[in-house]
Amino acid sequence: MRTIAVLSAVIVWLSAGAQAGPPVIEAVRAEKAGGGWTFHVTISHGDEGWSHYADGWGVYTEDGRELGYRTLYHPHVEEQPFTRSLSNVVVPGGVDLVVIIPRDSVHGMGEPVEVSLD
Repeated sequence: MRTIAVLSAVIVWLSAGAQAGPPVIEAVRAEKAGGGWTFHVTISHGDEGWSHYADGWGVYTEDGRELGYRTLYHPHVEEQPFTRSLSNVVVPGGVDLVVIIPRDSVHGMGEPVEVSLD
């Protein structure tokens, strides 16, 4: 009987983990700062610990060129949603729209969000 209870607990635990999807960008604030930009990105994700967590986000041009990347070095299980910033991102002249893409350790890239730089 104990084996069935343990097996049931493991199945519940595994199925709960499967429900955590890719990270979602809730908000982005972009600020011009000197010769570059600072991006403040708020992400929500069902971080489960070291095995599955939002592990970063990047700033890209519309054609996919990476302008900067913010690595997230640990899970944020108890802090949801959370905001992290990336400074000194150099955006080429003539570029007035960037794309922010979140990432997690299981699903890889999440849904991109376009940000207008005016």
